[in-house]
Amino acid sequence: MESPSSETTATTTTNSSMSSSSPPPPTTPPAAAATVVSPCAACKILRRRCAEKCVLAPYFPPNDPMKFTTAHRVFGASNIIKLLQELPEAQRGDAVSSMVYEAKARLRDPVYGSAGAICHLQNQVNELQAQLAVAQAELLNLQLRHAHLMAIVYMDNNNNNHNHNHSLPSSSSSSSKTPPPPPHHHQGLGDGDGAMNSGQGDRLLGSFLQEENNVVVLESDLFGTTTNNNSLPASFIIPG
Repeated sequence: MESPSSETTATTTTNSSMSSSSPPPPTTPPAAAATVVSPCAACKILRRRCAEKCVLAPYFPPNDPMKFTTAHRVFGASNIIKLLQELPEAQRGDAVSSMVYEAKARLRDPVYGSAGAICHLQNQVNELQAQLAVAQAELLNLQLRHAHLMAIVYMDNNNNNHNHNHSLPSSSSSSSKTPPPPPHHHQGLGDGDGAMNSGQGDRLLGSFLQEENNVVVLESDLFGTTTNNNSLPASFIIPG
């Protein structure tokens, strides 16, 4: 008959062998994460339980508490909840952003709020538009001046080309219309020379006859003979 200690040892050995040969138990999948892990910032600040369908939870996450704090200081939690319930879900995000922006502006400027910032930006827009208008006017003026100068240059070039084109035909016509050289009046000069020679011959003949007459007078004085024109030959008579 075996002792109880031996039975216990055998049972332990059997259990250990079974545990070593059996596969490990399957791991259970993690539970699905909830939509809201912790209370939203609005419910945490208001110190209330965040319901499953909390209206404020999608727009005021727990990691940004200042967003709800700013809007709550100006509008109040009840007004925020009431406004979001009146709007469709597609417009609630824009409404929350507008409320937060207006709340920040009211904290900076309690009198005008976002209207003051909008007015300041509008003044800047007006100043920039005035500067843009001045720049556009200057640009238009420069463009007009450039066009005027280009027109003047174009007109000058046309005038120069026109004058050059007119000067070329005039020079060619003047060269083509060069008067011929004057003709040599050989015949006229010959006639004049003949007339001049005949006149000189008459004068020489007259002077010769005068000298002959003087010689005859001198001889009559020397020899005491008187002669007159009638005694001279006809060829020696000087015409009166």
